[in-house]
Amino acid sequence: MTTSTLPAKDSFSQGSTDLDRSRAVAPLTIKSDVEALEAARRFAESIAGEAVARDRERRLPHAEIEAFTATGLWGITVPPSHGGAGVSHVTLAEVVAIVSEADPSIGQIPQNHYCLVDAVRLIGDARQQAFFFAEVLAGKRIGNAVSETGTPTSKAMHTRIARDADGSWRLNGRKAYSTGALFAHWVPVAATDDAGRQWLAYVPRDSAGLHVIDDWDGFGQRTTASGTVLADNVRVDALHVLPRDRLFSPPTIHGPFAQLLHAAIDLGIARAALRDLHAWLTQKARPWADSGVTRASDDPLTLSKVGALVVRLHAAEALLTRGALLLDAARECPETGAQGVTAASIAVAEAKILTTELALDAATALIEFGGSQSALRSHALDRHWRNARVHTVHDPVRWKYHAVGSHWLNGAEPARHASL
Repeated sequence: MTTSTLPAKDSFSQGSTDLDRSRAVAPLTIKSDVEALEAARRFAESIAGEAVARDRERRLPHAEIEAFTATGLWGITVPPSHGGAGVSHVTLAEVVAIVSEADPSIGQIPQNHYCLVDAVRLIGDARQQAFFFAEVLAGKRIGNAVSETGTPTSKAMHTRIARDADGSWRLNGRKAYSTGALFAHWVPVAATDDAGRQWLAYVPRDSAGLHVIDDWDGFGQRTTASGTVLADNVRVDALHVLPRDRLFSPPTIHGPFAQLLHAAIDLGIARAALRDLHAWLTQKARPWADSGVTRASDDPLTLSKVGALVVRLHAAEALLTRGALLLDAARECPETGAQGVTAASIAVAEAKILTTELALDAATALIEFGGSQSALRSHALDRHWRNARVHTVHDPVRWKYHAVGSHWLNGAEPARHASL
């Protein structure tokens, strides 16, 4: 098997001392893909031991996120032209999978950071790129306040932004599922102006009128703090506002980039479940009485299903790499235009299908073959299924099957948004 070697408890708003933007962690400088992978393995090893306790107690990983930032891994997507490593998508996906195998909540927290750093690369002007890339390399984290509840669909929004007479902007609205915002120095808020145009306002976390509320009570991914963000007449400097509609028209890699990271998180969950399955079958589980064997690891029906899971693991890893390579190609050769973006989108959709289904099935098999003991809360093996089920509802695979089939049969272009 391939491995990577509630009610609100906290509420922070303007004036909070829990996150001082002037005291951001001074991170190490990562210069290559090799260094990034080595740093990810070291960090994953440092956080794995307390993953069960963090999940059980819903202990938010403030110290762990500071240590994560200090590794330099949050800056690895900054382009070399601005002092970053500009790692490949193959490396980025593996970094996320390695950390997510150790603790998928911590693995998910920088997902939006990476996406919104790449948004600066895609749609920011020269001044915005210089400013935000420098912020990231200095250890500043970027969160997320994009999704809303109570709208007709998950892509609709009520949050509004309007220009002031002095050229700045004013922001008002309520956001949900704001993964990363509680730990962030910058909180990008998606909003619509009176003309219907969409914008991304990168708001300092300590801004007057911005409130980040830890009211996330999901049964999985419990410590992502994916709660609510409220914007009450928040003033935003014009330098910090980017045209969000340009992320998707003309087509860019923003959608498949986001999906690649989600697939990598699911791969990490699957690896963790299979790691524990290996340990249980070789060390703790008993064979079924009718099997005629003395070890659970020799049970012929167990071997058949485990073999199928291992094959699917390797297939998922291969498809994730394939999708990442096509993203690399689309990024490095933008002249391919919509064709290159489409190829990456479909390939990443295929990877997301496999990683989603593998994470769920591996987590279920762990309990099935682990036997009655594996269901005891003291072992916390249920966390893999809970994490997989909660995380994989982000982007339903039924629509990814549709996109793949429609493209293969009819040459249809995939939807252009952050979920495909």
